[in-house]
Amino acid sequence: MYNQSAARAYQETGYQGGEPREREAALLIKAAANLQRTKSEEATREELDHALTFNRHVWTLFVGELLDENHEMPKDLRQNLVNLGLFTFNHTLDVMADPQNKTVDSLININRNIAEGLRANG
Repeated sequence: MYNQSAARAYQETGYQGGEPREREAALLIKAAANLQRTKSEEATREELDHALTFNRHVWTLFVGELLDENHEMPKDLRQNLVNLGLFTFNHTLDVMADPQNKTVDSLININRNIAEGLRANG
């Protein structure tokens, strides 16, 4: 089920062409934009849950790929990104459990920074 959801999230970027890094960057930017919209006063709990779930699916896809020993990225860099993914998973649970006292700012910043790095190194 996770793999299907993550794959669907990857396809939902609406970006069909280009290099894989650009598609990944677009996916992270989309997830960050979804999270950013939840910060408005009009945002509902359902919208927050949807944005958090979408972001979690994105990171599930990334972490799954990064755990592949045949991935071309250096192992130490892969491990750092997996650690960011684990932070993302844990922080997502924290926000879902206590949305009044937890923010999505760190998730937005992580996504934007990783997307920027992907685009700069693409």
